Amino acid sequence: MLAEFERLLSPVGFRVQSRQLEPGSALSGKRYAFPRAPLYVIDAHPSRQAAEVVIGWIASRAPNSRQVVIAQRFTEANAFPLLRLGTKGLLTYAEATGQLPDALHTVAHGGFWVPRRLLARFVDSVLKVIRKRGMPKSPADLSPREREALDALLENLSNKEIASRLHISERTAKF
Repeated sequence: MLAEFERLLSPVGFRVQSRQLEPGSALSGKRYAFPRAPLYVIDAHPSRQAAEVVIGWIASRAPNSRQVVIAQRFTEANAFPLLRLGTKGLLTYAEATGQLPDALHTVAHGGFWVPRRLLARFVDSVLKVIRKRGMPKSPADLSPREREALDALLENLSNKEIASRLHISERTAKF
């Protein structure tokens, strides 16, 4: 698979650098040194849970990076947790041969590469949770302080940056 990635990606300007984890090691809590990169491709075939741990490690060490996950197939059960962790791309092995370069370019430039059906269901599930929580329906329904937090969020600031700007705890900013 790595040789195929090299073949597909080298001509379009991507450099492939692989790291292979021993089976079960990601879930054991062992830490790995990942190369810093703006974009990561993660193989979720061995274990979705291990892929989630790896995505968490990458997000904590390279918060501005983006991830594309490749697996045999995606369902709501295995795709939604990955999307909640911030994964921007989902490709099956069958799709990777024809779509990987385009998917990586799209994700690298801030887009999503997720099957429409899954993305639509994911957005619906997020909206359902928002409705259940009784969240305000528009920015006009927010308090002035909540609007300040929303404005900072729309500037793509992190929870820590929002907390600093508004002089509140990071936990409050996250809430």
